[in-house]
Amino acid sequence: MRISTFFYTVRQGFANIWRNKMFSFASIATMTACIFLVGLFYMIVTNFQSMVKNAESGVAITVLFEPGISEQRIEEIGELLDQRVEVSKYDFTSAEEAWNSFKDIYFEGNEQAAESFAGDNPLANSASYAVYMNDISMQATLATYLEGVEGVREVKKSDAIADTLTDFNSLVGYVSAGIILILFCVAIFLISNTITVGINARREEIRIMKLIGATDYFVRAPFVVEGIIIGLIGALIPLGILYLVYIKITEFISGEFNVVGRMMQFLSAQEVFHTLVPVALILGVGIGLIGSRITIRRHLKV
Repeated sequence: MRISTFFYTVRQGFANIWRNKMFSFASIATMTACIFLVGLFYMIVTNFQSMVKNAESGVAITVLFEPGISEQRIEEIGELLDQRVEVSKYDFTSAEEAWNSFKDIYFEGNEQAAESFAGDNPLANSASYAVYMNDISMQATLATYLEGVEGVREVKKSDAIADTLTDFNSLVGYVSAGIILILFCVAIFLISNTITVGINARREEIRIMKLIGATDYFVRAPFVVEGIIIGLIGALIPLGILYLVYIKITEFISGEFNVVGRMMQFLSAQEVFHTLVPVALILGVGIGLIGSRITIRRHLKV
């Protein structure tokens, strides 16, 4: 494409938007509302998923060993854990550490009763690994594997917690996809209507351009540019609003509701918008491009 053709196409794209100000404004407003809702929903979902991930990081399965197992075999089991993709980290607790922790919790204020066990550790066979996972949904697979490892006596896990967290993650994912799809279709519909009005308004001009030898690409390009511009503007406006809203809300909740602020660790604006900005821009431009191309194919017979 020549430079002059490129600038002509861009000018015509802006001109189309100006000619159909009301429809263009409606499309931009709808796009802004759609991407605002998508962004708002994304921020909520991302923070919830982060909180769930933090909750998952505190859930561990406990690996207990056979009585009389050697330290070398315990280390070998640790090496096997290192090789598993499900494992994020694991902590070893010796029988002595387990007994000391037990005494601190259950014999507090009654140290004499604890001293009666001197030299006789009732938790002598309680050495264990606390194994933390990258994804709680992997718990069953990892537990099944560990139960078959030589030297492992028992694997303790919480199926209820794992199922609850996994189901919650799945529910959030499905709801997110459904809402985004609905908003995506609404935005395409509005942009399609705007492009259709522009085509009808310029139909006679388009016929003349074709008669004097204008290519299909030359005729279609301004409408594609129009859709992209609408999508881009409709993405930039909500991004600015969302950024200010997110900072104000997180600061307000953390400052005014200290208990909630400690329970809910919000992601920073940089962490959220590092992903949201490119996604919103791609979504806006993509919707504008798809909406304009669909409309041109349906209504512009050139």
